[in-house]
Amino acid sequence: MPLKVIVVGAGIGGLTAAVALRQAGHEVQIFEKSGFAAEIGAALMVSPNGTKVLDRLGFSFENSRAVNLQNINVMDGHTLGHIASVELSRAEELFGAKLWGLHRVDLHKGLLRLATEEDGVGHPVKLCLNSEVATAETDGTIVLRDGSTHKADLIVAADGLKSVLQKLVKQEAGPPKATGLSAFRFLLDTEVLKANPKLAAAWKMKGSSDVGSLQDTHNPADMRYMICGKTQNFVGIHPTRNMNGDDPEGNCEEVKAAMLEEFQHFAPELLEIIRQSSAAKCWPLFVHEPLSDWYNGRIVLIGDSAHPMLPFNAQGAVSAMEDGGALGYLFQHVDDPGLIPERLEIFQRARADRVARVQILSNVKLGKEKEVEEQVRQYADPRGSSVPTNMVEHVAHDYG
Repeated sequence: MPLKVIVVGAGIGGLTAAVALRQAGHEVQIFEKSGFAAEIGAALMVSPNGTKVLDRLGFSFENSRAVNLQNINVMDGHTLGHIASVELSRAEELFGAKLWGLHRVDLHKGLLRLATEEDGVGHPVKLCLNSEVATAETDGTIVLRDGSTHKADLIVAADGLKSVLQKLVKQEAGPPKATGLSAFRFLLDTEVLKANPKLAAAWKMKGSSDVGSLQDTHNPADMRYMICGKTQNFVGIHPTRNMNGDDPEGNCEEVKAAMLEEFQHFAPELLEIIRQSSAAKCWPLFVHEPLSDWYNGRIVLIGDSAHPMLPFNAQGAVSAMEDGGALGYLFQHVDDPGLIPERLEIFQRARADRVARVQILSNVKLGKEKEVEEQVRQYADPRGSSVPTNMVEHVAHDYG
């Protein structure tokens, strides 16, 4: 008989896990605390490791209006002059899959369709909205905020950065450490750029199928730069300010004013782009230490609940996809709940060291990897275990 699986959280990681476990033949139910089925947010980059997972699940990049990214263009934020380029066009040749840019909402909708469509592989996933999980038990029981309980063979905790289930797996998980940096983020309609000759020129320099990284060349030691990608998604990394706008729910106009002040020495075209922004938000950035344990009993952590990351390598969402895909792979042909601890141990062995390396490397900008080399070395070798290594290696290869 198929396993009964509860997924807590309907974000990118939770939906990927739900689709993968559905296609592995299991009965999956998602509990999502919000009242909507659509993800909010900005654009993101799906690198080849994430593309492989989504391709295996039958995700359509074409239907999701994704763009095959060709280059990362590094530009001078003051003059918009070219500094360097990182070629992405050979990603499929080098890494076996393409690199895409798409809006998080489109990714979310595509995964939601794969999870709930009637004619897909396996049983359609049941999505329960307005269903906030308050706590759980390691025997597979969850308790909702309204007091109701639900039982499953496996609980996948995909409830994000402020996970309520993480403490049930790793009580001694340390608090996050402030980096002293924050990230402004906003979207801008392409038509707004095209309608303004100066802004259109800046957009053309970036490239319609490219990602632009605009560096503060005047003060390189004081990290401050902007990234712009497909869907005209702008992210500005800067020293943290003492302002209400550092709250993601803070006042958008206050955030915009702070952006203009932080980047006042950048090119006039960039300042005009900031002035045109709406719904700007700002998030302080924190460093999180890798967890040594990802599961306890029948609860397993994935995505940000297990390994939140800084945005410098665009691997947060992609790593969550890898987690979900790996769970689906490992639970194929598993109909005995007694096998769950063994499979979760393999999952942790296959994923934890790899993700720790990615998590640490995500703490620094591209080209600065030497700064964290010794930290990465701590997770360079597989951990010893009596579990057969052949399956661990297969999962690590296919989903990493």
